[in-house]
Amino acid sequence: MKKIFILTGEPSGDKLASRVVAKLNQNHSDIEYLSVGGSHLNSLGVKSIYELKEITYIGFTSVILNILKIRNKINLTVKKIIEFNPDILLSVDSPDFTLRVAEKVKKINPHIKTIHYVAPQVWVWREGRVKKFKKYLDHMLLLFNFEKKYFDKENIKNTFVGHPLLENKENSKTDISNLINNDKKIISLFAGSRTSEINILLPILLDFIKLMNEKFNQYYFIFHSTDQNKNLIKNELKKYNFINADIISDENIKTQILSKSIFAVSKSGTVSLEICNSKIPSIIIYKMNFINFLIVKFLVKVKFANIINIINQKEIIPELIQNECNSKEIFKSVVYLLKNPKLMKKQIKDVSKTLDEIRSKTSSTSEVSAVVSNYLGL
Repeated sequence: MKKIFILTGEPSGDKLASRVVAKLNQNHSDIEYLSVGGSHLNSLGVKSIYELKEITYIGFTSVILNILKIRNKINLTVKKIIEFNPDILLSVDSPDFTLRVAEKVKKINPHIKTIHYVAPQVWVWREGRVKKFKKYLDHMLLLFNFEKKYFDKENIKNTFVGHPLLENKENSKTDISNLINNDKKIISLFAGSRTSEINILLPILLDFIKLMNEKFNQYYFIFHSTDQNKNLIKNELKKYNFINADIISDENIKTQILSKSIFAVSKSGTVSLEICNSKIPSIIIYKMNFINFLIVKFLVKVKFANIINIINQKEIIPELIQNECNSKEIFKSVVYLLKNPKLMKKQIKDVSKTLDEIRSKTSSTSEVSAVVSNYLGL
């Protein structure tokens, strides 16, 4: 029996990995799995050696404060992988954790094939990392075609697989009429998947809703959340007594809510591509503590936070970062766009053109599973 260890570091990686496992299971029922994963992998019967939330950290300062805990988790993970002795170690995103584990595993057992899905953003910062990857990675799976040049340069085997959030998923339709009144115009809100992000962005978004409610009465605000963070957002939401705000964590319902939205306010990250793919106009927000911001500002090579803006080298989707990320600025930006439908249409048109350039020929999931199957000799 072939064996794969799947290594993730946060909910988004768990979600990506689960799609690959589901695809592999369609053709190969005899693969044994073990993981560091979350609810998505677990729903497919893939056991995790510990809970994903134990390693989900964000920002430099939080990593520094938890450095010993992280080091212990890395060593424990390496030990469990070596004991499992998989044919493939498939690491997904979260490079500061997953690739440290992959490097140690490769040193101990060079026969384990190491494949990494979602290349680290070397085009944003620390391009020098690429040389190091060559020593312990057998294959790099790229979300964007423009990334190839960085890995081709160092002769690292790589495949452009496309971005999974751009795939057309066939979800079973759920009746959401009981959740949303038809006369309400939905604005979808994304405060992040990590607790540390939510703690910063949620109060800002709640104040934004308050400002909107003071001026308008036709909008309905829905927070898109993971199961893990649903209660955190719900408890904060209760304090405001809004009658036009709710929270959704069910994946199928979230997709439908987004498709019915007239606008979205999203934290910077991969979820913004999902919004773009749904052809919903949006703005991007992000804020971190001051020390982290200074470090990031010093290190990064790009002007923008959003991938659409980075690819175009100009602001297609408005960004409110750090000091500009406050309830008043969000309110002003959203109202301005809502009052200018032509600007929203232009944003969707420009975004759609960019998405067409970064889609894979089939689907990201199919491309990844094909590479993995090839390494397994299936």
